[in-house]
Amino acid sequence: MRRKRGRIYSTMDSVLARARATKPSLPFPAKKEDWAEWRRKFRRAIVKELGRKPETVPLNAEVLERTDRGDYIREKVVYDTEPFASVPAWVLVPKGIKKGERRPALLCAHGHGGGKDDLVGLKEEREGAKDYQRMMPVQFVRRGYVTISPDWRSFGERKDPADWIRENRDGCNVAAMAVGYFGFHLLGLDIWDGMRTLDYLASRSEVDGNRIGCIGVSFGGTITTYLSALDARVKAAVISGYVSSVYDAICRMKANFCGSQFMPGLLQYGEISTVASLIAPRPLLVEMGEQDPYFRVDDALAAYGRIARAYKTVDASDRIDRDVFPGPHEFSGRKAFDWFDKWLGPVLPAAGK
Repeated sequence: MRRKRGRIYSTMDSVLARARATKPSLPFPAKKEDWAEWRRKFRRAIVKELGRKPETVPLNAEVLERTDRGDYIREKVVYDTEPFASVPAWVLVPKGIKKGERRPALLCAHGHGGGKDDLVGLKEEREGAKDYQRMMPVQFVRRGYVTISPDWRSFGERKDPADWIRENRDGCNVAAMAVGYFGFHLLGLDIWDGMRTLDYLASRSEVDGNRIGCIGVSFGGTITTYLSALDARVKAAVISGYVSSVYDAICRMKANFCGSQFMPGLLQYGEISTVASLIAPRPLLVEMGEQDPYFRVDDALAAYGRIARAYKTVDASDRIDRDVFPGPHEFSGRKAFDWFDKWLGPVLPAAGK
């Protein structure tokens, strides 16, 4: 690749020039007959770039507390995902589940903020402030779903000490560099924790392991995208406030990426939309806020268009939809509840529907 311009000094200018010159080697194919081979190659490339995997260990799950919330039960659980990591999570269980009954379940992935506590409403209880994720697990448990909301690495109870991060540094970036010394990537470890969370969720007696979905906003949307793409146990997904392009994120003066959302080598092979295309033909709903300052709606719509074309290629256009809502960076829910009801239902009337 020969340069036909002046000399380049800053890393930003170098990255922008390289981004303009790079053509992905594994874009989604135009023909259905090429899909299986593309999927094998692209998935293998992504898994390789995500770094080494930890050793599998028994979950050793424990219920640490159990609180009656009126129309549902909130349990705090903890389980081991690898020899050097334990994951605390909130599990919400609707009341009225009959003996032997198995309900659909959702892994609700939190975004940047206070971790799992924000998702289940503890931030609102403590501070009286509304959270951009709008307590989605609580909304879903009241519709009859079992939900689980784990803390991802460096968030919530897994947040790293301030003295370790040091002033004016991004905790996500510090954690990503630290695990990199061992050959891991932070996003890969979070995806691993997500897969082990699915192991735990499917092991619960009230959960139907064949009716598990995943949903998240922002960084939660990142997790939802990659976990749904790489683990076929996710039967339906809702990605909110994340579908976009890496190109847009790195080309802004205020770049939008961090160590927790960094996918090594992605632009060599494809884009965020290419990763999301791995979810096909399983059902996918994409939420986009018209006033979202982080994942701009024009870029999000273009990315969605590429995913929709992939779904069309594999004859699954009826399994993808979008919710472009007149709001900021937040969970919409205008279509999400009906979406999961359609693809993971039925949820029994006894659950409060």
